[in-house]
Amino acid sequence: MIAAAVLGGWLLSPSDGVPAGPLTGESRTVDGDTLEVGGHRIRLVGIDAPERLQTCTDAAGRPWPCGRAAGALLEQLRRHGPVRCTPLEQDRYGRIVATCEAGGADLGGAVVAAGLAVPDGRYASEAREAQAARRGIWAGTFEPPAAWRRAHSGEGETTGQPSRIAAFLNWVGNVFAR
Repeated sequence: MIAAAVLGGWLLSPSDGVPAGPLTGESRTVDGDTLEVGGHRIRLVGIDAPERLQTCTDAAGRPWPCGRAAGALLEQLRRHGPVRCTPLEQDRYGRIVATCEAGGADLGGAVVAAGLAVPDGRYASEAREAQAARRGIWAGTFEPPAAWRRAHSGEGETTGQPSRIAAFLNWVGNVFAR
């Protein structure tokens, strides 16, 4: 009984939920659509950037490292001022999904406007403008990041950390597999 209560408290602890207020603090860029802010892994809402190892082709058909370019742009943008993120939800990997800004700029919108991410329900006007101007990934051809991840799973790309529930279920599976 006590073990069940402890386990339930651990699985449902506040660290698994969405923080109530804005997140600020020291930040670092993980990739083109993910940051760490104040010790929290943050996925920018509404965008999907090419993965770090992903390449795209330019207008002449030459490959270029679009994933690294997306990460470099987010790194540059976050240095324009303190990063402030407003949490919205938590994804299946335990990351906080949020809108983030630095120096007054919406980071997700800026990455899409630069043509280095596809929108996912937000930033449609920024994406149309980037496409029309043939910026970034829109200058040539690219595989949508989600399709690239499916095709290249297991090649060292990370999709986030498992939630505590997923980690617990993995542990239980390993214990009973012995």
